[in-house]
Amino acid sequence: MCSCKLKPKALSKLWQKDNVSVNEKIEKFTVGRDPEFDMLLAQFDVQGSLAHTQMLESIGLLEKSELSDIQAELKNIYAEIQAGNFIIEEGIEDVHSQVELLLTRKLGEAGKKIHAGRSRNDQVLVDLKLFTRSRLQEVSEASNNLFQLLISLSDKFKNVLLPGYTHLQIAMPSSFGLWFGAYAEGLVDDMEMLQTAYKIANKNPLGSGAGYGSSFPLNRTMTTELLGFQELHYNVAYAQMSRGKTELFATTAIAQVASTLSRLAMDVCLYNSQNFGFIKLPDEMTTGSSIMPHKKNPDVAELLRGKTNRLKGLPNEIQLVMGNLPSGYHREMQILKEILMPAFNEILNCLDMTYFMLSNIEVKENILADEKYDMLFSVERVNELVLQGVPFREAYKIIGNEINGGTYSPNRNLNHTHEGSIGNLCNPQITNMMQEVLSRFNFKKVELAIDNLLK
Repeated sequence: MCSCKLKPKALSKLWQKDNVSVNEKIEKFTVGRDPEFDMLLAQFDVQGSLAHTQMLESIGLLEKSELSDIQAELKNIYAEIQAGNFIIEEGIEDVHSQVELLLTRKLGEAGKKIHAGRSRNDQVLVDLKLFTRSRLQEVSEASNNLFQLLISLSDKFKNVLLPGYTHLQIAMPSSFGLWFGAYAEGLVDDMEMLQTAYKIANKNPLGSGAGYGSSFPLNRTMTTELLGFQELHYNVAYAQMSRGKTELFATTAIAQVASTLSRLAMDVCLYNSQNFGFIKLPDEMTTGSSIMPHKKNPDVAELLRGKTNRLKGLPNEIQLVMGNLPSGYHREMQILKEILMPAFNEILNCLDMTYFMLSNIEVKENILADEKYDMLFSVERVNELVLQGVPFREAYKIIGNEINGGTYSPNRNLNHTHEGSIGNLCNPQITNMMQEVLSRFNFKKVELAIDNLLK
C-alpha cells in the first residue's frame, strides 16, 4: 500500500484556481510525455493564435492596437521556434500556457486576452489538426518521390525478365518492370488513403471550445479561411469527438504506406539471397558476421520490414485507447500524441531509406535462361496451342501430359500486349493516376494561407 503523502506543487496552468495546487506525484503521472510532444506543436499553436486573435479583433474583443502588438510578438515567438530557441519553462504545463506567458510578459494585459472564446480543448485540437495536415503533406511528397523512382526503375528494366511466383513456387514469367511498377501503383492507392486522412485533418475545430461552443459571436468561417482549412467542423460537439478519429485516419494511411514498404522489403530480402540471386545490394549497404567471413546481410531491408510492420499496428492502438469512450473530452486522449507524432518520423525515415536502397540496387539479367525456370513458360505453350485452334482445356491437358512424360519443351518467346502486362506496363497511365490524386490535396492553398498569416 502506498504511503506517499500528498505534497502540493504550485504550477502555472490556464485552468488553475488561486490557492489550489496539484500533488507533485499526480502532476508527473498526468502530464506524462506531453511537454516533449508539445514542442512539436509549438509552431502550430502560434499559427492558431495568429488566426484566433485576428478574429477576436474583428468581433470587438481586441483593440486594433492590441492586435498589432500581439501579432508582432506572436511572429517573434514563431521565429524563435523556427530557430530552435523556444522552450517550455519548468513549471509551465503546456505549449499553450508558454505562449500566453511570453505574450503576457511582453504585452501585459493584452497577452491575457488571447484565450477569450477558446478552450485548451479546441486549442490543442487545432494544433493537432495543423500538425497532422503538415506531416501528411510531408509523407505524401516522400511517397511521391519513391513512386517516381519506382516508375523510372520500371521503365529502365522493363525488358529484364524475372520469375513470377504463387505460393512461393515458380508460376509465370514476370519482369523487373512489372515488379517495380507494381509497387509504384500500390503507392497510388496508398496516396488515396493519405488524401482521405488529409481531408479529415483539414477541418477547423477552432471555436468549438470545450465541445459546447461559446456565447461570444465567434466568426469560425474567418479562422477557417485564415488557417487554410478546407472546411469547418460545424457541430461543436463533434469537433471534439473528431479527436481520435483524426489520429486514426492518419495512422491508417501511414499503415497502408508501411504495408507497401514492408512487402517490398521482404521481396528485397528474398531476391538478394543466394538461393534467388535476382538482385544485389552494394557491399556498403550490407553488414557482416562475427564468425562467417562470407556474410553480406541485408540489414537495411530487414529493419525496414520490422519498422513498417510495427507501424501497421498503430491504428489498433488508437482504437483501443478510444474504445468505449462517451462523447466529450477525456484525458486519455492525450496518449494519442505518443502514438501519432513519432509515427510520422518513422514512416518518413522508412520512405527515405527505401528510396536510398532502391537507388543503389543492382539487377541481374538473363535470369530465366537457367533451365530450372523452364516450367515458367508452360502457360505460353498452352496459349500457343489455343492460338492454333485447340480448345483451352484440351491444350492444358496436352501440355500437362508433356510435362509428366518428360517431353515438354519451353517456348521462351513472349508476346504479352494487353494493358498492364510485361509487354505493356502502362506506366504513363499509372503516373497520371498519381498526379490526379496529388492534385486533390491542394497544398498550395494551405501554404498561401499560412504564408499570409506569418507576413
